[in-house]
Amino acid sequence: MKLVAIIDIHKEEWPAFLWAFFYFFFLLCAYYVLRPVREEMGIQGGLKNMPWLWTGTFIGMLLITPLFGWISSRWPRRVFLPLVYLFFIANLLFFYVAMKSAALDKTIIAGSFYIWISVFNYFVVSVFWSFMSDVFNSERARRLFGAISAGGSIGAMVGPSITAAIAKDVGIPNLMLLSAGLLAASIVCVIGLGHWATRRAGVSDAERVAEAAKERALGGGIFDGLKLAFSSPYLLAIGGYIFIGQALGTYFYLEQLRLVAETIPTSAERLQLFAQIDLAVNALTLFIQLFITSTLVRRAGLVFCLTVLPVLAIVSLGFTAAMPTLAVIAVCTVMRRSLEYAISKPSREILFTVVSREERYKAKNVMDTVIARGGDVTSNWAHAGIRTFGFNTANMALMAIPFAFVMVGVGFYLGRSQQQREQAVKPISLATAS
Repeated sequence: MKLVAIIDIHKEEWPAFLWAFFYFFFLLCAYYVLRPVREEMGIQGGLKNMPWLWTGTFIGMLLITPLFGWISSRWPRRVFLPLVYLFFIANLLFFYVAMKSAALDKTIIAGSFYIWISVFNYFVVSVFWSFMSDVFNSERARRLFGAISAGGSIGAMVGPSITAAIAKDVGIPNLMLLSAGLLAASIVCVIGLGHWATRRAGVSDAERVAEAAKERALGGGIFDGLKLAFSSPYLLAIGGYIFIGQALGTYFYLEQLRLVAETIPTSAERLQLFAQIDLAVNALTLFIQLFITSTLVRRAGLVFCLTVLPVLAIVSLGFTAAMPTLAVIAVCTVMRRSLEYAISKPSREILFTVVSREERYKAKNVMDTVIARGGDVTSNWAHAGIRTFGFNTANMALMAIPFAFVMVGVGFYLGRSQQQREQAVKPISLATAS
């Protein structure tokens, strides 16, 4: 029996869906409460310093990824997932104290916070999706990941709305406490979803054994993630897809920041525009996730869903080259981020439902953090270097188009490879169940 509303959720899946939905809601709400602060700090710190901030972010990823590898190797899922979020809660409490202190240099705190939140965002979301692909198999992922993503989109809309409403009254330091509280709520959801995965009714003995195995520590060394990320053509292709996508997205991000800084004079007006762009992105994303994503993934397939974002990038870069204005960049940014969050990201997570658990947590974390931020920092330095030679927005847009075509090819390869791996796994699963 199925309970069918907007999406296809089986009756026994509702508890897991709700835990996952609110888990992502609290997680992204915690981030988006602080995101407008990050953007303004980036401008106030000077756009010329952006490559250094992203280099610091990349170094931060290099430092934290082995730490995650060490934790996941030694503790089971039910322990290391809450530990990750408790670590970031402690960081937020540190920034609360630092921002309240009159003795500390505010410029250093602002730069440190910009780097920290850029690490925080990718890391906690990566851990979230690792957990999702561990709990939900490929068939469930195709049906549920779009709707689960909608929980994050709602959180991403609520977060900046809260900031816009209370920031002037409570001050930036107190937003750290609010974000910490939202992260604490996500830990409750982690525990609830883990409980469902291991104790739900109506599963076979083989499935119960498999779930029990997932509660054991992964084992291995702290650098296994880096080794695994380069261990197969499939994982290398995922890393390449992420790297190119991040580099292209960073181009639009940097051009948007530059044009905003040049055309909008006051901090309050810039914050308002950033909030409006975030709201437009998340509203469009939510609509696509609720009404389109699940159907599109099941009917059009992964190949289509993984190639739609780079095809949009090609079109957006063409428009940007023809009309390099803030309005065009802003519209392209809204469209790109919406399709990324609503279609490309959930589809990309399905790729990890057909890899080993160690690859799912360790290699995936490297890709979502080190490789992704590697794309950011590469794009930042390339952007700064190319501009010194006199290239403008239109020139750089044209130069980026070939990379988008490469991403289309990689997306096609990944979609086909995932289908082949899924078909290869099914006979093994059926034999084990019988």
